Amino acid sequence: MRHTVVYAQRGMFAGWPANNGVWSWDGREILVGFTVGALEEQPGHNILEPYRSLLARSMDQGETWTLVEPDHFVGATSEAAALADQIDFRAPGLALRVEGTGYHGSDDPAGALWVSEDRGEHWRGPYALGPWPEVAGMEITSRTDYVVEGSHACLLMMSARKGAFLTDRVFCVRSTDGGRSFAFVGWVVPPSEPFRAVMPSTARAADGALVTALRRREIGTQRCWIDAYASRDGGRTWAFAGKVADTGAGNGNPPALARLADGRLCCAYGERDTCRMLARYSRDGGASWSAALVLRDDFQRDRFGDADMGYPRLVQRADGRMIVIYYWATRERPEQHIAATIWEP
Repeated sequence: MRHTVVYAQRGMFAGWPANNGVWSWDGREILVGFTVGALEEQPGHNILEPYRSLLARSMDQGETWTLVEPDHFVGATSEAAALADQIDFRAPGLALRVEGTGYHGSDDPAGALWVSEDRGEHWRGPYALGPWPEVAGMEITSRTDYVVEGSHACLLMMSARKGAFLTDRVFCVRSTDGGRSFAFVGWVVPPSEPFRAVMPSTARAADGALVTALRRREIGTQRCWIDAYASRDGGRTWAFAGKVADTGAGNGNPPALARLADGRLCCAYGERDTCRMLARYSRDGGASWSAALVLRDDFQRDRFGDADMGYPRLVQRADGRMIVIYYWATRERPEQHIAATIWEP
């Protein structure tokens, strides 16, 4: 395993790539989002408001990184409007960013979409996504997870909650008119299901099925894990495929899922009890998973003992190696920063 630093600054806390997104257009240029705020060691997150949503770009497959600070991006106070022109979802420089409420960096309970046509250098938005009767009265808590299906067709993986923290459930919506409207498609995990389901990470398996990995938690306990669900009808119905892994107490950790060039699925995640970054592979569309591969195990807890780490995003590079991007702290660099690990799958 080889580790690199994506973003680090003394006196600042940087975290949560999974809340922000990753984009790669050719496996060489990679763009990742994260949240930054002033650092103060305290119980829970060592970050003070106000937060800023920033980006980092690599032109060499994640070996070196430069900071990108868009002047109009998630967290701006603009009110969401209808999208007038169609998005070409297969445009070579396209990046989409979804925002919601209830996580760091944005606060839009109705949800909204941001669009970049120049690989994240400039963004326009926010654009309205709903509403949908199926989630009436619920807050949108979506992060960025989407599957491009055509020039004017795209599936967004969403989540919503009925007010209370940890009550999120996952659903999907689809646009077939270039983003001017999104129709409700189906629940992955409906509100009637007893466990929290949030932060999907989705890939198309080798046989064409949609597979999504979900962050799970049993309400009222510290039991947290990752499940895989699959759909063979374009997202209308979903079925449990298999359990990926346990993710430890302290609210667990979200998954990062990617399909490899050889057809396997790879899921990377943080395990909070042991403070490790791990990965597992599946050859059968998420039904079964390999033993855990340890990506990194040198996390340094703060004086309060918090395991504030992980939240990865995952990309396969042009040379076939994997790169996972997450937030981390070490003895030498004790403030939370954005790091990456590169390995041969």
